[in-house]
Order: sequence, then structure tokens, then C-alpha cells
Amino acid sequence: MADLETTAPGAGAGSVVVNKGEMFSSFDVDAFEVPAQREEAWRFTPFRRLRGLHDGSAPATATVDYAVTELFDGVTVETVGRDDARLGTGGTPFDRIAAQAYSSFTSATVLTVKKEAQVAEPVFVTLDGPGEGQVAYTHLQIHAESFSKAVIVLDQRGSGTIGENVEFVVDDSAHLTVVNVHDWADDAVHVSAHHISVGRDAAIRHFAVSLGGDLVRLSPHVQYRAPGGDAELWGLYFADAGQHLEQRLLVDHSAPNCRSHVTYKGALQGDTSGDKRGEAHTVWIGDVLIRPTAEGTDTYELNRNLVLTDNARADSVPNLEIETGEIVGAGHASATGRFDDEQLFYLQARGIPEDQARRLVIRGFFGEVLAKIAVPDLRERLEAAIEAELETAGA
Repeated sequence: MADLETTAPGAGAGSVVVNKGEMFSSFDVDAFEVPAQREEAWRFTPFRRLRGLHDGSAPATATVDYAVTELFDGVTVETVGRDDARLGTGGTPFDRIAAQAYSSFTSATVLTVKKEAQVAEPVFVTLDGPGEGQVAYTHLQIHAESFSKAVIVLDQRGSGTIGENVEFVVDDSAHLTVVNVHDWADDAVHVSAHHISVGRDAAIRHFAVSLGGDLVRLSPHVQYRAPGGDAELWGLYFADAGQHLEQRLLVDHSAPNCRSHVTYKGALQGDTSGDKRGEAHTVWIGDVLIRPTAEGTDTYELNRNLVLTDNARADSVPNLEIETGEIVGAGHASATGRFDDEQLFYLQARGIPEDQARRLVIRGFFGEVLAKIAVPDLRERLEAAIEAELETAGA
């Protein structure tokens, strides 16, 4: 297997990330062919709903900016031009939409947590969509310098079509927690690549919460720059009738003695009239690659899906490729099903009505992920949003 290679920002095609499916990477959109449904990376994505993000027929019609609600000591925010040397250090675009977004943004936002800064309060970064019928491309880098610690909430909302790259650069011994909330309006289409670069003895806790939008496709890609890195990826998604929510993860273990843990949980409720347009569809692809150089790796990935109604489809594909036997552990699990009849019976046998019993089961299902979000106000907001979803489902 070849070594990991990337092109420099602004360079042409020619670099290849050889891993699951020999992923090609380049900053140049013209280096990518227009994706086709037969390709593994795109076989679940409905192209007709991408509004041209994938084939170059969606030029930017608007610009949007990331806004930081409050700055704290040790945190800086800059708006920079395309020529800023820091951009692209977190990772190289690995599909055509990511390359299109990189080629199309006019300015980028760089949020830096300074070396050794210990930021006690969460930093909220918001992005409002460009508006219904509008298209925007954005770029954000969040850089946690050595020995720093911070919690960043990336809150995304509003209408429109958005192509995005987000870089998370976590330097040696830094600890970064990021919670990305997709609370889009019903018309929104959002395709985002998250480039996660983990340094020596660094740790990242990455949460992705997808509740709104017409189509949301998120692709987190974790790379380890040195030994001792620790990455946890947590996800929660709730798809209603007509929504397509897709998560495609790649954890690339190329350095020794690193750890990764992935847990994503989703619920689906479709239009029970049987109209295909009212189908709720979720896609979770979890790829983990352990390279020959990654001795001492400890990794596990889990996906669970709870189908609440008919006309709902959950695709779940965990993939684990191991190229060295000198590891601590590696495993994966996936399950999709309806309510656990034993759990419902247990609750009803204790006098809890069926509708309340169903709600308790769903809350418990999501509880593991929500409990890990150490931002009380945000956690309460997400719990209320899930409660509203349950009201819609009639659970």
C-alpha cells in the first residue's frame, strides 16, 4: 500500500490517498470527474437533489460568513484570503464537491485556540444559509494549538444550498471538542467535508447532529500526524419524511498507538401514505483503515438505527480494513430495527401507557450521545428538538 500523499493548495491533480477504494484527493476541481451513481462513494446519494453541486452547474450566487457570538481570552478569529498559507493544512479535498467548495470560496474564517489556552466556556460559531434559491461555498479552519483545550459549537441554520470544507487541526497534546449542529430549514441542501488532523498525544471529540434540511451529506475524515492521537466521533440524526441524511466517515490510522471510537445513532419516520417522495432515508458509511505502520491501534465503530414508521430506509455499512496484526483491538457493529418489544412490554407491564413507553425508549436510545455533549444549554435545546420530532411522529 502506498504512502499518504497530498497536493499543496492550488496545485493540480495527481495525488492519491490510497485507502478504502483508493481515494483520490486534490485541491483542483477539474482533477475530479463528475461522480456517477455506480461509484461506491456516491451510490446512495440522490444526484437530482444536489442542485448541481456535484457537476459544476451551481455557481456561487451569494456569500455567507461564519459569526462568533463571543470571543474569550486565548481565542482569535480572522477572515483571510485564499492565499493564506494555513488553509488546506488540515486535509485535501477528496471528492468533487469538496474541491468545488475549495475552488469557489472568496474568503475563509480561521479560528485559533492559542497555545496552552484553557477556554472554560464554549465558543459558538454560527453559519446562516444564503437564502432559498441561493448557492454559497464556505471554508472554515479551527486550529487548536499545542496544549490548548476548548469546546467549539458550530451551529448551522437557514435556507439555501451550501458546499463546505471545515478543517480541524489539533496540535500536539491539545484537546478539542466540537459539536456541529445541522438545524437547517426544510429547503436546505448542505454538503460538507470535515478534515480532522490529529497531532501527537492530541484528542478530538467530534459530535455531528443532523436534524434539519432537505439533503445533508457530511464526510468526516480523520488523519493522525503522530503517535498517541485519540479521536472520538459521535453522531445523532433524525430523518423525517422526504429527508436524506448521509454520513460518510473515514478514520485513517497511519501512526502507531492511536485510538478511535465512533458511535452514531439515528431515527427515521417517513410519510406513511406510501408516497415515495415522503420516504425518510439515512445513510451511514463507517470506514476504518489500519495501515501497516499503525501498530498499537485501538478502534471501534458502532451504528444503530431506529425505524419508527413505514416508508423509512436506513443504509448502514461499517468497513474495517486491518493491515497489521500488532493492534490492541478493532471491531465494528451495526443494527437497524423497530422498537424492542421486550423493552415496551417491560414498561407497559409497570403501568406506563404505550405512547409514553415509546417515548422513553427513544429518549433512552439517544441518551448515550446527548449525555456526552457537555454544553447544558445546547443539550437541552437538542432534547427539545427531539421531543418535537416525536410529537410529529406521534410516538
